[in-house]
Amino acid sequence: MEIITYPNKLLKQISKPVDKFDKELHKLLDEMYEIMVKNNGVGLAAIQVGIPIRALLIDIGDEDGNQSKNTLLEVINPEFLEWNGTQKDTEGCLSVPDYYDEVERYANVKVRYFDRNAKEHIVDASGLLSVAFQHETDHLDGHLFIERLDYIKRKKFEKEWKKKLKQKK
Repeated sequence: MEIITYPNKLLKQISKPVDKFDKELHKLLDEMYEIMVKNNGVGLAAIQVGIPIRALLIDIGDEDGNQSKNTLLEVINPEFLEWNGTQKDTEGCLSVPDYYDEVERYANVKVRYFDRNAKEHIVDASGLLSVAFQHETDHLDGHLFIERLDYIKRKKFEKEWKKKLKQKK
């Protein structure tokens, strides 16, 4: 299992709701966690590893930034119930490696989701957790954070990205 990177068309796919909370889902979530931690990510959506289901992981770590299974959120079929305020933060993405830019998002969100055992959770998120929920849910809807950049930043990104891809060949 590998992380799919931009401009792979799979990243544009809208993910389907999860309807089976079984061993296969548990195995996927465990493998995604290993990949996310290995790549120093704070979030990973299933579509980023080529699985178009509404499942994602978020682990912003504890107060010292240390990640563990205790700080991990396994988010299945997320649904935003409320959102308000705005905040700007620098974002990056495992599917757009080595690129970071400032993105405006809601400052506070309330999200309903299910865990791997189909138990419902409702969380009020702010700060980095709010950003992570929005960023990862964007993936489930076929969007990347670079789409939220203004026109000039987006054009600059596209130019730099094409140059980077040419250098790899």
